[in-house]
Amino acid sequence: MLPKLTENKQEITVKSLETAGHALILLPVAKTLPDVPGGVQLRAVMKRRDLNLDALAKSPVAVQLPGGTLAVYAMLKVDASTFESHEAVRKGLALLLAEHPKVLALAVFGDAAFKARAAEAAVYTTLVNAVPLPSRKSKSDAVLKSVALHGYQPADGFARVKALAEGNVLTRSLTVQGPDELTPGVYRKRIKALAKQYDWTIEEYAYDKLKKMGAGAFCAVAQGSPAKDAAIVRISYKGPKKGSGVRGQGSGKSVAFVGKGICFDTGGHNLKPAKYMQGMHEDMNGSAVVLGILAAASKLKLPVALEGWVALAENHISPEAYRQNEVVKALNGTTIEIVHTDAEGRMVLADTLTLAARGKPALIADFATLTGTMHYALGSRMSGVFASSSALAHSASRAATLSGERIVVFPYPEDYDSSLDSTVADVKQCSMEGEADHILATRFLSHFVGDTPWLHMDLSGHSCKGGLGAVMSDANGFGVAWAMALLDGMRG
Repeated sequence: MLPKLTENKQEITVKSLETAGHALILLPVAKTLPDVPGGVQLRAVMKRRDLNLDALAKSPVAVQLPGGTLAVYAMLKVDASTFESHEAVRKGLALLLAEHPKVLALAVFGDAAFKARAAEAAVYTTLVNAVPLPSRKSKSDAVLKSVALHGYQPADGFARVKALAEGNVLTRSLTVQGPDELTPGVYRKRIKALAKQYDWTIEEYAYDKLKKMGAGAFCAVAQGSPAKDAAIVRISYKGPKKGSGVRGQGSGKSVAFVGKGICFDTGGHNLKPAKYMQGMHEDMNGSAVVLGILAAASKLKLPVALEGWVALAENHISPEAYRQNEVVKALNGTTIEIVHTDAEGRMVLADTLTLAARGKPALIADFATLTGTMHYALGSRMSGVFASSSALAHSASRAATLSGERIVVFPYPEDYDSSLDSTVADVKQCSMEGEADHILATRFLSHFVGDTPWLHMDLSGHSCKGGLGAVMSDANGFGVAWAMALLDGMRG
């Protein structure tokens, strides 16, 4: 549960600051320090550390005030990007949240436009980091219960910010759970509980049903698990009846979000070494992103119809597991030559994308921790996106700028298909060389979306050591805020 948030348009006073316990003060970059509470102590600390005022724009400064309050001061550039603002606020908050306060004060100074931007960044960054992620430590730290914002009071009470934070926290909470806690079977129960909470409609395509339907790509991966609890789950959010739909697509036209949900990935017969198997409980992050998006949209009651499709399975090593050189038939009839059993993500997505495309949505956007080559290309501070049109590529980039979740748009030209030519099937699953696998994976997936407008996000930025943007934990929920910005643009 997010902490209680109160807003006050009046600026914070010396008295309220000294009784706050923990406070973050955000200022616009300036040549002189404005008259702010604790300014005398701040000047003294900066003099002692031989810091110029502009140092506050690079690194926050913590000051111990009379009465014991820990106040952190930071300056934000007026023209800072959303990502830069989130990063600056996160660094300042980290100094305060390290003491695990129960109460926190936020204060913004400057003109009206600056206050609005700084307050939104401060509130969002605080809320996404205030909720502890699931842990089985025997002793837990104190939890932030309330946040007071001074200097700005929005008309909507930060409804959108709160919804984004709730969706992000849900995504991260699911992602960090161990493989013994979140099996496909348990995950399906969690989704049912979420459906009741958010008033979603769900439909499950269990393993046996998918087998009968001919979803050979998904079942090839799922058959290695003795539990046979794998499933593709469809989650529907209809939104308010009036005005549901997306701009230019007609009333009721939906957007489909598809997520890879491999709850643990051993690599199958092409077994991962320990170094690369570590953390593979997070290979379901794409599915968690989809649920986070739906939760945020539901919280805001967005007037748009959304479909979530999550492919839940485990990639096991077992006598029943699929093998190299097998040929399987996907749900849309495409035959696939298996080249590497650790390329399972594109297999489960193939049939899930086929199901999503059958609904003829206005757009399909899928999320997956899919390829190592994307991580090699971008590291863990950005994610890669592929778009079926230049217009969609522009929308994806704009959403990244607005949300603070940075992306790079990659091409996926048809001539790369020659690397997936097979002598025994319609297409190879991947190539043995591994070169440009992020592009080859996209070329492979393109066989299963038909003519539907399509965005594919390879989540190289889903986990970044030390945090990323607004989020302090390694698992950062990348994709939720981006998708919400994308939907805002589509609703126009």
